[in-house]
Amino acid sequence: MKQVLQDLGNGDSYLAEAPSPSLVAGSIISETKISLISSGTERSLIDFGRASILDKARQQPDKVKMVLEKVKTDGLATTIGAVRSKLTQPLPLGYCNVGVINSVGMNCNDFKAGDRVVSNGPHADVVRVAKNLCAKIPDNVSNDEASFTVVASIGLQGIRLVNPTLGETIAVTGVGLIGLLTVQLLRAHGCRVLAIDFDESKLALARLFGAETCNLGKGKTQWRQASDSVEEMASMRS
Repeated sequence: MKQVLQDLGNGDSYLAEAPSPSLVAGSIISETKISLISSGTERSLIDFGRASILDKARQQPDKVKMVLEKVKTDGLATTIGAVRSKLTQPLPLGYCNVGVINSVGMNCNDFKAGDRVVSNGPHADVVRVAKNLCAKIPDNVSNDEASFTVVASIGLQGIRLVNPTLGETIAVTGVGLIGLLTVQLLRAHGCRVLAIDFDESKLALARLFGAETCNLGKGKTQWRQASDSVEEMASMRS
């Protein structure tokens, strides 16, 4: 099968021929129909891979602490070898997969072959996913629509942690894909939403979804109402 992998050592992404995953208990095997690209998350991984060793360390101070502890216990040479080995391991990209089940492992009685499912499977022709990390897709939901489930669930988890009440005002900082989905979920929850970003095109979308917005790159902090964006968004598209 084909799979998209990334080299953490240099940041290169490539399409590789990989063995199909084998079925294990508590999991399903699914043939991919759509795999959504989460541009922010995946671009950050690519940028991390292209960074120097020093920049990688600066971005992950917790990992630096672990490395230093390993030096104390295993020695410098062993630790350097372990770090290099880790950086040369290919990293599967992608976590928003829609597919059709072709086989079901033991203890997965809620699923059967032929079910359409959404999961956190990577960009690959065939994926193996634990049963608690996939869900059936209702018949009235298209594959395209279902592919946004995982990224939307990230925003939904944040909303659950905040536990907003009807009519409460919530600020969403950063309105990329997950941020825009979060805006819509909050509006559906009956909240007033204040969206903050530097990208005016993203803020225009947020206003279309009912948010008030603030562009921090404009110098003066000024909120814009949701009703301001319809004509502006049309002009951006033209």
